[in-house]
Amino acid sequence: MSLLVGVDTGRRSSSVLTLAAQLAYSLETDLVVAAVVGSAWAPLRGGVDHEWRAHDRAAAEQVLDHAASVLGGQVKARYLVHEAASSRRGLLELADAEKPELLVLGSAGRGEHGRITLGSVTEALLHASPAPVAIAPVGYRARLDARITRVTAAYGGSEAAQDLVRGAAPVAARAGAALRIASFAVRPDAETGILSGAGGRAEDPVLTEWAARIRHHSLSIIDEIEELTPGPTLEEVAIGVGESWAAAVDDIGWGEGDLLVVGSSSMNPFARVFLGSHGTKIVRSATVPVIVVPQAVIRS
Repeated sequence: MSLLVGVDTGRRSSSVLTLAAQLAYSLETDLVVAAVVGSAWAPLRGGVDHEWRAHDRAAAEQVLDHAASVLGGQVKARYLVHEAASSRRGLLELADAEKPELLVLGSAGRGEHGRITLGSVTEALLHASPAPVAIAPVGYRARLDARITRVTAAYGGSEAAQDLVRGAAPVAARAGAALRIASFAVRPDAETGILSGAGGRAEDPVLTEWAARIRHHSLSIIDEIEELTPGPTLEEVAIGVGESWAAAVDDIGWGEGDLLVVGSSSMNPFARVFLGSHGTKIVRSATVPVIVVPQAVIRS
């Protein structure tokens, strides 16, 4: 299988290409790099529609030429221009046709450097993609031949979250990466924190009890992963706590070669990628690439 990489015809960004190359190198697969252009409209007077389409396609080809120069032949890749009614629809059509392991996207260019910003197309795809979606932070940089060295699976204690960790383990093993299980909490004084209303005096006991429960629930999953052959190297369960989601995510520490895996909401009846409120906040707070996995993939 390949990884499907969506490039923006309106700007040249190396971040998504860097992440795509890193994932392809780690998972030993190739890339399909795609630029989506608008479908033909009903003919307009004076050939304006023809001029518009020619301009759109030329812009797409320039972006693909830039992608090829960035990748520099270090990763096997196909480059294609696909016509569709919208970027979202075009990428979904390509995902259905190519059956990629991952759909790789970049952050919106206007976002905070070093963190993930969800643009309108990415937001839409997170609600509709049949495949896991990998997202690069704004300005993400790494060597094209750099490997993923650690996979962190976000764990909230639910059955679906356990399945996510089980699914992340063989991916980490395939990449030769370590696996870390992590949970995040916002302190009680944060307006939307999961511990909101606990009260300042109860903060430490509540956090201590919650962290102990997460670690206890993780033991059975860890036992399962340790029996895998081949299996990833396991790190200790990490607990991130902060005054905000960004602070909680930062609290566990991150480095080069890190990758965060988050599961989509179990409330979505269509079994496609759909982020719940906490998942969205964790993704937006990440300073490393993130893969969002749909429930259908988690439970397969």
